[in-house]
Amino acid sequence: MKKIMNKNNRVHLEIQTHRKNPIGVIRSTYRDDSNSIKHQTVSRITGLDLMQLKMIQAALQNNVMLKSDFQVVSSREYGASYAVYSLAKELNLDKIISSRTGEAWVKDSIAMIVGRLVYAGSKLSLSHCASFSALWEICGNPDEEIDVDTHCYESMDKLLARQENIQKALVKRHLTEGSLVLYDITSSYLEGEYKNSELVEFGYNRDRKRGHEQIVIGLLCNKDGCPVAVEVFAGNTKDETTVLNKIKELQKKYGIESVIFVGDRGMVTQAKYEKIDHNTVKVISALTHDNIRDLCEKGVVQLGLFDENSVVELYDGNMRYCLCKNPQMTEKETKTRRALLDKTAAELNKVTGSTRKCKNSKEIRAGKVVNKYEMGKFVLFHGTGNDLKWSFDQEKIDQEQLLDGCYIIYTDICKDEMTAIETVKNYKSLISVEQAFRCLKTTQLEIRPIYHKRDDRIKCHVFLCMLAYYLMWHMKQRLQPLFNEDGAGKDRKYTFKYIIESLKSIRSELISIESQTASVISTPSDEQLKILSLLKIAL
Repeated sequence: MKKIMNKNNRVHLEIQTHRKNPIGVIRSTYRDDSNSIKHQTVSRITGLDLMQLKMIQAALQNNVMLKSDFQVVSSREYGASYAVYSLAKELNLDKIISSRTGEAWVKDSIAMIVGRLVYAGSKLSLSHCASFSALWEICGNPDEEIDVDTHCYESMDKLLARQENIQKALVKRHLTEGSLVLYDITSSYLEGEYKNSELVEFGYNRDRKRGHEQIVIGLLCNKDGCPVAVEVFAGNTKDETTVLNKIKELQKKYGIESVIFVGDRGMVTQAKYEKIDHNTVKVISALTHDNIRDLCEKGVVQLGLFDENSVVELYDGNMRYCLCKNPQMTEKETKTRRALLDKTAAELNKVTGSTRKCKNSKEIRAGKVVNKYEMGKFVLFHGTGNDLKWSFDQEKIDQEQLLDGCYIIYTDICKDEMTAIETVKNYKSLISVEQAFRCLKTTQLEIRPIYHKRDDRIKCHVFLCMLAYYLMWHMKQRLQPLFNEDGAGKDRKYTFKYIIESLKSIRSELISIESQTASVISTPSDEQLKILSLLKIAL
């Protein structure tokens, strides 16, 4: 833009008519330091008919462009919204939402999905973004004041009614008979009062936010981590109670009879495992430390079999156990326990050594300390009242330390169908679901804070976030070459957030040229062109 404002430069307008609609390309002609004539594409003009473009072309011909002749009347974000919207259209997400893609609520839903990825924030803030973003216009709402009740809340109600059909379409697209299915759950805390809610309850808070009610979210993904279905449960729901219904849902609702179900450790308990029809459903999961101790006590597993360099395989009836040991995890677990034991010791010494009178007895205060750090199984108490003493059970600590870094993956899939190494690798694929939760809750999509007070709106909010992550997952797949060639640590440049912010700087600008106005899309930089090329998006 600086070269345009210099009266030593000249600009001219080229009109390209080889496309469906004519496009004006503003080019700047100038001399560089060596007095050579150079040409530069400044911007494009779209949305005008051929006659209007010719009028601007005539106004510019043989004239020097002065600052007073050229004004940017308004400037709005365009690139990121357009890129994400174009991908949604290419993936036929609008058609999956409804075959009647021209209906207003479908356009609004796409705008909220794209807006969640580009802007996050509340629906109210999204409804007010038209002054600085072309999002709503791109999604099919031009020159219209966006009302949060009409364009957001009413459209959310219609979208939620279509959730089952939308998820059926996604399952059909990304899962087949015998597919590997990844399943995990997380929680998301809420603030404020929810007196009439059947979803918002106190429960095991994975975010460690005590005193907050929450909801529980279950996510189904294919083997590559692409999300296909989400469900919101009451905040006091336990992991394992959702498993059987989720398997039944896959079979009855989505029509996938044969699956390999991959769940996190402890999710498939012995009681739940026995209720699964293993003729059609195979399981891959991991044992808890308590489960591993039980196997050691029964003699099925010996601690000496765990190897850092290889996967050791054992059989117990139809069950296959894959024994693994991670040296980094060994160091981390040992260090963490040591730190917790040190904190427990310091606070217990304060309690037992105290001579001041307190409302609670020393036994109660000591009990609170061991519960706080969850180190009760390693502490022995002696005496009562002022004679209360304590000590660590070093034998138990040493036994626990032998299990540090050890984990067991189990499955009922026969060895001929899946090797031990493949089984462990498939279990580790669950990390992609954890990454999905991290994106949903913090890094990009910011599912919280949840501003909605009605259960149906909470469900739809989570569903919108899942659909936004669906687009994000596809974008990341296409951008993988860019991430692969990036540096590491402080030399790392490209993150998904960086990509979105970079594309945001492509602007839709309304310019005034000699009393004529035109809509201009700023010219992408080389880096932006590379990003758009990988995304297979053309502006």
